[in-house]
Amino acid sequence: MDLSVEPGPNRTRRGLLIVLSSPSGAGKSTISRMLLSADPEVTMSISATTRPIRKGEQQDRDYHFVSEGEFDQLIAAGEFVEWAPVFDYRYGTPKAPVKAALKAGRDILFDIDWQGTQQLHAAMGEDLVRIFILPPSVQELERRLRARGTDGDEVIAFRMQRAGSEISHWAEYDYVLVNRDTDTCLAQVRAIVAAERLKRQRQLGLVPFVRDLVAGR
Repeated sequence: MDLSVEPGPNRTRRGLLIVLSSPSGAGKSTISRMLLSADPEVTMSISATTRPIRKGEQQDRDYHFVSEGEFDQLIAAGEFVEWAPVFDYRYGTPKAPVKAALKAGRDILFDIDWQGTQQLHAAMGEDLVRIFILPPSVQELERRLRARGTDGDEVIAFRMQRAGSEISHWAEYDYVLVNRDTDTCLAQVRAIVAAERLKRQRQLGLVPFVRDLVAGR
């Protein structure tokens, strides 16, 4: 799989693939929305999923809602950069939009779990920036889940049970943040993104520029 990016006439750097992961309720979706609103250079990756559409969601805006059969066909055709089962459904990232966004020099934000992150890391290498968000405590995590008002006691209990397994993968990420305050956590994410954009290997045209400087041109 080759998702390398060639420099364009107005490009100054390579794009980023930014992953935000966390146990359900720790705040990754809220931070994602705030980052998208604050930074016009970031585009949200829209996943395909086999789960039913929820009230207020729109096809091809929130997710690409597909049947189990359609999902199988996409896997067989190699159309996913990554895919993984999450709870009772499957989620996958379509390859074509990722390639198009990178070629246009845009940064892409992924709201995915550790399984998808592992696959992206294997495929994308240096283009990937992995950020894991932790809750300040188990008690606060449960409070946030209940405050959403979208799940019953049984679902919340299952999410809490699963949280420990998800948190155990924290060391596989490049950055780990504790979301005690949403605005502070967002500021930390933005600082990470700003620093990653300035990394030497992401600056297009830097080698010939430095070569000219050394040569006195």
